[in-house]
Amino acid sequence: MALRHAVLAALLDEELSGYQVTKAFAAGVANFWHARPQQVYAELAGLEREGLVAGREVVQEARPNKRLFRVTDEGLAELEGFASAAAKPSFLREDLLVQVQAADHLDADVLIERLAERYAFAEAKAALFEERLRRMRGGLGEAEFLLHGPRVGPYLTCRRGRDFERANRDWCREVVEVLRARGEVPAGS
Repeated sequence: MALRHAVLAALLDEELSGYQVTKAFAAGVANFWHARPQQVYAELAGLEREGLVAGREVVQEARPNKRLFRVTDEGLAELEGFASAAAKPSFLREDLLVQVQAADHLDADVLIERLAERYAFAEAKAALFEERLRRMRGGLGEAEFLLHGPRVGPYLTCRRGRDFERANRDWCREVVEVLRARGEVPAGS
């Protein structure tokens, strides 16, 4: 997947400024695609040059003018082409996994600290996703929302983010338990 497809997907529902697209990334897309604001702005400019998004200037009184972008028919066709191609599997690259891979040669207490930090991050991130899911559902239960909610795509990707962070949290807890238990067992036993 290229950043262009994630930006096009972020613009499907409404016309947004570059700032709003970066906020949309932080709020809903960041669980599966990370991009710095500069990358998003550069991608919007490129998409506009290619005719995949259309931008318009909005004059504001007490603030600088802003540009709003919307997906064009060509942009929607690009996104449809992307969606029709087979999805490539993703690969996990995480520093913490390298640290755990080397656990037998590292200070277990330091590694446990790193795992506790990641546990806390995952717990907080999962809670944010859960709150976002609750807001998306409004007053509907999950099963009803999945069948009748206005937009199921953002909901499902947010749910995947929540589940991913819950799995990270649970894995960190398990690794800490293993490292602590190994520290209690005398070597050679």
